[in-house]
Amino acid sequence: MKRRDFIKLTGAATGAIVTTQLQAKNGDKQQELPNVVVVHTDQQSTWTLGSYGGTIVKTPFIDSLADEGAKLNNFYCNVGVCTPSRGCFFSGQYPDQNGAVHNDKPLNRDVETFGEMARRNGYNTAYFGKWHLDGDAKPGFMKPDRSMGFTDCEHMWNRGHWKTINDNAPRVSDKIGDKEHYTTDYISDKTIDFIKSQEKNQPFMAVLSIPDPHTPFKVRAPYNQLVNPDLMSIPESFDQKDTPVWIKQHHWHNPKHTLEDFKEAKAQYYAMVKCIDDNVGKIINTLKDKGVYDNTIIVFTTDHGEYMGEHGGLLGKNNFYQNAYRIPFLIRFPKKIKPGTVVKQHVTTVDFKSTLASLMGVTPEKSSDGRDMTPLLESKVDTMVDDYAIVCRHGRNIKSAFIGLYNDDYSICYSNTGKDHMLFDMKKDPLQMDNLFDDRKYRKVKKELTKVLVSHVDTYQNKFQWLKDHI
Repeated sequence: MKRRDFIKLTGAATGAIVTTQLQAKNGDKQQELPNVVVVHTDQQSTWTLGSYGGTIVKTPFIDSLADEGAKLNNFYCNVGVCTPSRGCFFSGQYPDQNGAVHNDKPLNRDVETFGEMARRNGYNTAYFGKWHLDGDAKPGFMKPDRSMGFTDCEHMWNRGHWKTINDNAPRVSDKIGDKEHYTTDYISDKTIDFIKSQEKNQPFMAVLSIPDPHTPFKVRAPYNQLVNPDLMSIPESFDQKDTPVWIKQHHWHNPKHTLEDFKEAKAQYYAMVKCIDDNVGKIINTLKDKGVYDNTIIVFTTDHGEYMGEHGGLLGKNNFYQNAYRIPFLIRFPKKIKPGTVVKQHVTTVDFKSTLASLMGVTPEKSSDGRDMTPLLESKVDTMVDDYAIVCRHGRNIKSAFIGLYNDDYSICYSNTGKDHMLFDMKKDPLQMDNLFDDRKYRKVKKELTKVLVSHVDTYQNKFQWLKDHI
């Protein structure tokens, strides 16, 4: 089954919308449209959460979404850096289609975001936090004519990982705020105020886009004393030397940073996650107090992960290795998703808009490149022929692009430098330390995976046509 066929098949379950409140249909009966709350963090790896095996800090509120809903074990961002990842997530289109190909490149103005999809179908929509899809403005607080569907956008800014937010000028600061003005707390409280203000029969969508746990790795008291740096582990691949040249030139381990510096950064990173979890708990309790918890689709995810010292001391993201691309995705909606559901198939950020539309019972005005994954969440589809995730980096520098894919067994990556392509056996080598690209025993595997990549490029991402020159 091809991807477009899968979209047609599952799209039949998507309902039609004609009015503003009680529009979704189930047979001859009308039902209340669900509310939507999306918590979207910045640069958060799966290993920070208990639901994905994390043990350093407790994350009971985020983990409860997995216990009471679904956890996606193989959710990938299509691009491992902020702007293009967010572009895929909000538009349901690959970067070549939506225009947001690298950081600070704006989303095309004719794109229909899922916020606009909700607004058009009668939802009150609001966005709190970092957007990063409106060019290079910094902070760039948004106006309704630029917010792309999010009507309440007073606390929506374009970019910047500010540590203090105020109601009045100056609105942002790099200084560490207190519990009222530290950014995670501040925008979470604004999200709560928005939820409380909504009429019970009026559907709403709130996106909380938290700029932590991205750098700078600092958090407010008392969280800053929560995690002992001495307990932080060093990645097994920290001292790896044989990474591709095109990766070494993009991000590198600074030899001036000591192991103590690294452990301190990791401790603060975990502590930021704990602060995030506590605020997710406040939002969950607000939904419960309002009596709308079970009629709200709640999503927790991030835009990409963080290497935190992997593969020769890499910091940041966007270098093909898995931990920047495989990211957390948890969703709770008891009307359609059974508690404790685990989805093992590969799902990516570009699939989110179609899936959300199906769960909401609305029809997008514009088609998406992604697939509707609701059948997976409802445990109606056990397997997919096209069970893989496409990842890429366009790069500001034309010599720093790559495209690759992940499936259950392998990962493959082609660099447009024409050198240092990569192939890993993910079952035998999950840490991606042994590059098998030139191993003759894997020629057949490489040929099959490359064929999939070429087909994808021809269909969705023509800016990677250079791939054909390197196969």
